[in-house]
Amino acid sequence: MEIPAINLKAIVLVHWLLTVWGCMAWLPLSFSWGNFSVLAVGVWAIAQRDSIDAVLMFLIGMIVTILTDIIHFGIYYRLSDAVGGDVFRFSAGMAILNLLLKPVSCFFVYQMYRERGGDYNVNFGFPSVSRNRDAYQSIDQQDESPSPANPFNQAQDSKPGVRTY
Repeated sequence: MEIPAINLKAIVLVHWLLTVWGCMAWLPLSFSWGNFSVLAVGVWAIAQRDSIDAVLMFLIGMIVTILTDIIHFGIYYRLSDAVGGDVFRFSAGMAILNLLLKPVSCFFVYQMYRERGGDYNVNFGFPSVSRNRDAYQSIDQQDESPSPANPFNQAQDSKPGVRTY
């Protein structure tokens, strides 16, 4: 089954609109700053179509804001009882819808990351040490088997061979 191609512009636009509507009544400034910062990285990923780093940072930012949104909702939803009303219900509904759409958006952004040439495994740049040296050949033990078609070893024949151009 083919995964449908979703435009990065559409993802950023939908999350921007839902974040604006979610910030109308009850969420603190930290929610706004966090989500709008990640959306700014999304705009960077749109502007640089071949950048793997921009898409990776947008993906990681979306994953982090899923966690921070859950924390914000857990802390501030009870404190918002005083606000009440239709504006609060609309704002809370849009913020929750934004949170529910983020895992789906992360899936599509990950597909874009792979399309732009990203690896399956995410490398954060930490050096790794590998002790597996089976694929290496030691330069001390060269193969000494005489080969009749060895053009670089002139010591085998005393007369020069015929050159073919």
